[in-house]
Formats: sequence, C-alpha cells, structure tokens
Amino acid sequence: MSPSPNALSEDARSGSRSEGGRYTHHQGKFFSHWLTLRSRDESAIARALSVARVDMNPHQVDAALFALKSPVEAGVLLADEVGLGKTIEAGLVLAQLWAQRRRRMLLVVPATLRKQWSQELLDKFQLPTTILESRSYAERCKAGDANPFDVDDAIAITSYEFAANKAADLARVPWDLVVLDEAHKLRNLYKGKSDAKRASALNDALRGRKKVLLTATPFQNSLMELYGLVSFISDEFFGSQQAFQMQYASGRHSEARLNDLRHRLKPICHRTLRRQVQAEGGINFTKRFSITQDFTPSDDEFELYEQVSAYLQDPSILAIKPAARHLITLVVRKILASSTFAIADTLDAIIERLQANQALTARMLQDFETVDEVGDELEAPDPSSTDMPGSEALQAELFCRNLEIERLSGYRDLARRIQSNRKGDALLLVLDRAFAMTENLGGRRKAVIFTESKRTQEYLRDLLEANGYAGRTVLLNGSNDDADSKALYADWMARHAGTALMSGSRTADMKAAVVEAFRDQRDILIATEAGGEGINLQFCSLLVNYDLPWNPQRVEQRIGRVHRYGQQSDVVVVNFVNRKNRADQLVFELLEKKFRLFDGVFGASDDILGSIESGVDIEQRILRIYQECRDTARIEAEFAALQAELDDSIARRESEARRTLLEHFDEDVVRNLRSRREGMLLRINQYEGQFLRLIEAECPDARIKDALVELEEGRFAVSWPPAEAANAGLLRPDAGLGAELVQSAAQRETPAGVLHFDYAAVDAQRADVREWLGARGQLRVGIVTIDTANEQLQSLVCSARSDDGRVLSDETAARLMEVPARYAPARRVADAPPLLAFEAAVQRVLDDAAERNQAWFLQESERLDRWAEDQRLLLKQRVDALDAQIREAKRTLRQLETLEEKARLKREIKRMEQQRDDAMLDFYQSRKAIDLQQDAMLDRVEALLRIQHRVDILFDVEWTLEHTQS
Repeated sequence: MSPSPNALSEDARSGSRSEGGRYTHHQGKFFSHWLTLRSRDESAIARALSVARVDMNPHQVDAALFALKSPVEAGVLLADEVGLGKTIEAGLVLAQLWAQRRRRMLLVVPATLRKQWSQELLDKFQLPTTILESRSYAERCKAGDANPFDVDDAIAITSYEFAANKAADLARVPWDLVVLDEAHKLRNLYKGKSDAKRASALNDALRGRKKVLLTATPFQNSLMELYGLVSFISDEFFGSQQAFQMQYASGRHSEARLNDLRHRLKPICHRTLRRQVQAEGGINFTKRFSITQDFTPSDDEFELYEQVSAYLQDPSILAIKPAARHLITLVVRKILASSTFAIADTLDAIIERLQANQALTARMLQDFETVDEVGDELEAPDPSSTDMPGSEALQAELFCRNLEIERLSGYRDLARRIQSNRKGDALLLVLDRAFAMTENLGGRRKAVIFTESKRTQEYLRDLLEANGYAGRTVLLNGSNDDADSKALYADWMARHAGTALMSGSRTADMKAAVVEAFRDQRDILIATEAGGEGINLQFCSLLVNYDLPWNPQRVEQRIGRVHRYGQQSDVVVVNFVNRKNRADQLVFELLEKKFRLFDGVFGASDDILGSIESGVDIEQRILRIYQECRDTARIEAEFAALQAELDDSIARRESEARRTLLEHFDEDVVRNLRSRREGMLLRINQYEGQFLRLIEAECPDARIKDALVELEEGRFAVSWPPAEAANAGLLRPDAGLGAELVQSAAQRETPAGVLHFDYAAVDAQRADVREWLGARGQLRVGIVTIDTANEQLQSLVCSARSDDGRVLSDETAARLMEVPARYAPARRVADAPPLLAFEAAVQRVLDDAAERNQAWFLQESERLDRWAEDQRLLLKQRVDALDAQIREAKRTLRQLETLEEKARLKREIKRMEQQRDDAMLDFYQSRKAIDLQQDAMLDRVEALLRIQHRVDILFDVEWTLEHTQS
C-alpha cells in the first residue's frame, strides 16, 4: 500500500511549498528527525508497530526490545511458549533494523516455512524478501552475482539445508542480523561435527554475526541441548562443554545449580508464558473441542492388517535391510493404518525390490513424504546402497525369496480387492456433524484433513468428490503434481504476475496458490504432513486427523495450523478410533487423556508436552509395542507401563529443570507487561501525532480528519488500522511518499528568526508548557550522534531558556515544539548565542550513554568471570580427582599385609603424585593463559563500547508562547 516514491508533487520535491500551515518549517525539521532517529528504545519499536499490520501485544514488544537492547551480546534466544507470535517478535526486530538502513539480514527457516515467512513479513511489516533456493540461486549466479546471498535490498530467506550447503557463501557476507526459526534444530551442536553436520556448518559460517534464535523448546532431552543452542549464539558464553556438563548436566539438578544457570541465561534468553499473557489480559485464547468417530474395519480390511502386521513382526524377512529395519517398519505400519489403497502400492514396491534382489530403503517409500525427516529424528541409518546384504547367500536362498514374494503378492492382491474403507465411510458420516458444530462455534464451513499418505490423500479426494463435495476439495502435499493443483497454480501465477506475492520458488508459490484457493473457493483441504508444515490456516477452525501420528508433538503441530495466535473461533478436532484394534485405541487414549491434545483452552496441552522428554521416544516405544506384542493382554500391559512412566515423568517433571530455567511465573512480569501496554499505546500515539504534524508543516493544504490525510497525491494514513479500514495508502517515514516528505522537511533551510507558539491552538493540554505562557527566550534544537564499533544511536536535543534566565526542562522544550506556531524573520542579524542549557542537555545524553555502556561492561565482565571460572573449574577437577585417588591408595596401603604388596602400591602412589604435581603445574600455567584470554575478551568488549560523538545543530531561534483567541 506504500505510494510510489515518485508520487510526491513537483512543488514538494523542489521545496517550494509555502509556509502557511499550523506548523513551521523549523517544526517540520524537528518532526522529521524525531521520526527517523536511530535508537533501540520504545519509540523506535513504536514506529515499526505503527506501520505494521499487527495487533500490538506487549509481550511481543518486550521480546523485540530484549533482542535489540545489547550492543555487545552476540545474540539472543527468544523462547516464548507456543502460540505467542514469535514471528511478530522477529518481524519487529527486522523492521527496526530495516528502518535504520541495516539491510544485510538473513532468515534461516525450515524449507516448508520459507514462503510463509516471506508472506508474513510482506503483509505485516511491508518488508521485501528474496527466497534463495537451488533455482533462484542458479539464476543469480547466471546473472553475474558473485555471491547470491549478498543482497542489501531485501531480506534473504533460505532453508537450513540450503544454508548449510552454501555455508561458504554465508560466511562471506557481513550480516547485520541472522534470524533462525525453529532453532531447536541446532541444539545438537554440542555433539560435534560428526553427529551435527548441519548445525556445525552453520555455526562455522555465522560465527561472530548477531543472531536471534526462535524456539519454544530450547531443550527437550538434556540440558546439553540448551548448551548447544547458546553455543551457537556465542561459543564464549559458557566455558567448555565439559565444564557445563560437570556443573549443570550431570545427575540430578539441584535447585541452587538451576537458579545459578537461570541467572547466567538472563541476559541472553527471553521467555514469556501464555498464562502471563492471559493474566495481563492482552489475548483471549480460544478453546478446542473434540469429536471422536468410531469405525469397525471390514473382515477383509482386518485380515489384511493382521497379515501385513505379522509379516513386519517376522525377523526372518528378506525385503528390508537390517540397518533400515526400524525406520522402514515404522513407515510401513503408518501406511498400513492409513488405507488399503496406500498399503497396496507399498507392497508393490517391496515386491519389485525383492524381484530385483535388492532391499527396500526408506527413501523409496515416497508415499510417506516425511520419511527423511522421521529418519533424521530417529537417527536411523538408511544406507544408500540398495543391494541386498549378503547377496551371494541370498542367491542360494532363492526358494525363500520366492516364497516371500508369493506371500507379499497375496497381501497385495487382497488389498487391491478392497474397494472401500470403513474409515473413509466414517469420514463421510462425521463431516456434516463437524461442520455444524464449527458453525455453531462461529467458525467458517471449512475443514483441513490430515493424512500421512499421498495415496490415501488421492483416495479421500475421490471419495469426497463422489459424495457431495464435487469441486469443493483441494490437495496439498510435497509436490502437488495433480491436474487440479497445476490449474490453480497457473491461475494464481497469472493473477499475481509481477507482484511481491510471487517468490520465484515453485514449491512456495504452489503452496500459496493452494492455500488461497482453500481460503477463497474450496471447503476442504486434504493435506499430507509435508504439505501442511508451516502453513497458516487460522481462517479455518475444523481439523480432521484422518491418520493419527504417534508422536504427540507432531499432533500438536498439526492442530497448531488452525489453533494458533490470531484464531478468532473455537476449534473442532475430529479423530477416528478403530474398534477392532486395541493398540490403536490405546494410542488415542494416550494422546487424548495423557497429553490433553484435543480438548481445552489454547495451548493447555503444551504444559504436558513440555514435561515429556521426547515425542520421538514415545513414537519408538509405541512401535516396539506393535512389533513385539502378539495378544491384547500384552498390548494393554505394555501401554499401562508406558502410561505409568509418563505419569511419573509428568508428575516429577524432569522438566523441573525447564520450569526453573524457562517457565518461572513472576507477578512482576504481568505488571511489567501491563505497564508496557500503556507505554506502547502512548508511544504509538506520539509517533502518529508527530507524523501528522510533519505533514501539516510540509503540506499546508493537507486535510486531516479522523486519522486520514487528504493530499494532492491521494488519501493516506500514518498507521495501518485507519489505512486498512479506509482502503487508503500507508505513509511511512522510510519509504515512498512518506520518506520524501521526511527528507524534504529535514533538508529545509531554517534561518534564525522567531517562533510564535500559540497555546490556544494545541490539540491536547500541556500543563508543563502552559506554565510558560507570556514568556519569550532562545531555543536550540540539535542531534547528538553516538558511534560505537558496531552501531550508531541518535538523540534529539531540544533546549530552551527564557529571557529572564529560567531554563525549561528538556521534555518541556520538546513539547513546546509540538505547539502550533508561526514564523517571523529575525529582527537582528546576529545568531542567538549558544545555550548553556543545550550543552548541559548534550552532556546528559552522553552521561546516559556512558552509564548504559558501563552497565553492559559490568554485565559482560560478570559473564567473562563466570567463563573463566568454568575453565579453571575443569582444570582443578583433574587435580582433585588425582588427590582423591592418592588418598584412597594411602588408605589401602595401611591395610595391606605383605611387604611386596605395600612396595608395589607405594610405587603406584609415587607415580600418581607425580601426575598430580604435573597437573598442578599445568593448572597454574593454564590459569595464566585463561586470565590472558579473559583480558583480551574484556579489551574487545571495551572497544565495542567505546563511544565517539558529534553534535549537529539543526537551528537556533527565539521563541514566544502566546494564547491568541481563534
């Protein structure tokens, strides 16, 4: 909605507009600099918020200010609980840096989230982005770009995989900021390069760059994962990995140790809880309700399930490589539970591999699109070689192989004979009831159906199209190569040709086209796991789990597509329960009752999910039950044991560490959030007021009413709500017409003269200004620019004194500039003399900067002291361990009876004492090295904080404050 930069009329560009409005050119210059100050305080965020299409919530502002606050931290970890809008928090940070013309910014996200981030940054913050993936990267290279990542006219967005592959390119760019979404993907960094190749590659490429990491789960299984994430931000934040493990991650966590760690994390980690936000009153989270639909498989369906299940339980089968057995068995079981149509194609694939004397690998199961991701989660090997292990021996066992092919062919033929699935029939039964419930709760008649199989997805589309939903369904998967999707994509491309909505990535644009069709034209979206990841479907409030994942965290991610921050309606979740399969029933009970995934207020399930160690571990445990249990009694016993373990885990909350570190509920936080809301509303109003006054100063003919501005160039607003409500253009100080107005005002000639302020024309009472009615004096406005090694900050200084020697406070002098005035030329040629009050105000700005920097220096000094203590502690541990061994040996010596034994042990003690002495020497030498390294780090921090400043005088004038009658 931003106007063209060429929209400003020729009069404005030439600076020839007359000075005849309520505000003078001097005031216009004051307002223009106020609107474009480089700062990291609430005023700066208010400017970003006013032009952002988001409803401001104080916890998001709090997080953004936290990320912007420190000039010396290498980055921060924003870890708000799920659903609180981390995208908006990061967007505010990116928008603020963009407004300061710090444009080299990188966003690393899961591949499926690239388009969503691009769209949200454009829609909410009007920030341009470019998605870098194989095709767009190649095109840039072909166009002559030496490094396609080195762009300064858009925010670069790329996936974790592509970023790691192009790590050398990333390393060559002097990034102003790198934002990493779903940053828990990096938490295994501590495992080293062999076990964390992607995280290590990115860590090496981005070392030394300012980073913002976004994740709701900084650690899940171990505190070492938290160490890994913090080390990605800075490998100098903690001491060595061994020192961290010794202090915090070995054995049970003591309250004192966790509180100590929490104190250390405070400068780098920010987390807000949903219950804090609810207590503040900013967000009313919607509820979720569940519908459970029973179904009973037909005899043929049940027979097929039993036969394939028995096959998978057979340890002697030849089709699956032993190294890949765990992963493939999991995937095939998922496909088996999905539909007979899906398992028929899978059985064909297995048969083909056996006939070719080649084993099946997980990557060949293309019907299950997330197989690679599941394999990564399980850390299951899936060797690239597809030859059968021991192929010569297998040739000799041709008879056994042929028997297995015959066996599988029988299962496949049975699957082909089954023409309808009872679960599909149950879907038809439940949809009308679910739609009615959704509409009663205020939602739209739209449903998203999730399945884990592409073949099942096709079956469901055919089923629905043939039973009352013709032309009302749309598919979303990893490829979308069906005819309907291609047509939707072509139509979308034609309608949006040449707009910022097009990313250049077919995958991202296809997903955008499908979601748009679902939102505007179709009633039912049938999505696979891969297709549905990262999409925002909050315009829909009905979700159907046609297939139910065993990992509770994956289930919550699915539901999070609709039940998320910004959802206006209560959500309905539909699940199916197989009444002939006791294991399936128990899985559903586990997810429903233990994890509370399907009922309750927004995010209630996360309290439970946060207490379990890993959804992947639960998934593997459930797979073991399916594989090993042959009868109902054993299945029930195993699920009862799993439930008991989860009960213990939830009650004991191994996440006691998580709660102590990250989930501490503090009433002061709620009070601070309420105060932040009040402060931000005030700042936003102040920003909008200053911008409107600037427009009056620059455009005397402007008509301003109800927050809308009528100019020769059109109708505009200076914040998004009135702009959107009136379908007006949006003025912003850093782009288009707004930027031209700001620049024009900043460059105005402002000669000495007299500003006659008229208190009768003020739009709101200013008691502090009113006290100076009838006074006159001198006024100076200037800019103080403070430069440090890696940033520039500015303060606008306004000082005034009266002719009788009294000095106005800085705040009152600034508020005086907001009073309508008229300008009169100077009655005398000489400039007004320099104001002592101005020099004092400049010194206060410098003193404030020095005080802030001193606080940062002390904080960094404390952190480096702890870093050095970590290093020394590890060194001393070795000495203490040897001392303990020596003491134990001496006790043993006294108990020995023979001279020979005593002599042998005495020699061993001497050897240990020599080792201890060597370790002591090494300890003291290493301490010196640590001290030198710490001094070098402190010198670097001091250099970063060392400031230089300059003062630019904008204008000197005389002033009077009058109260004329209109």
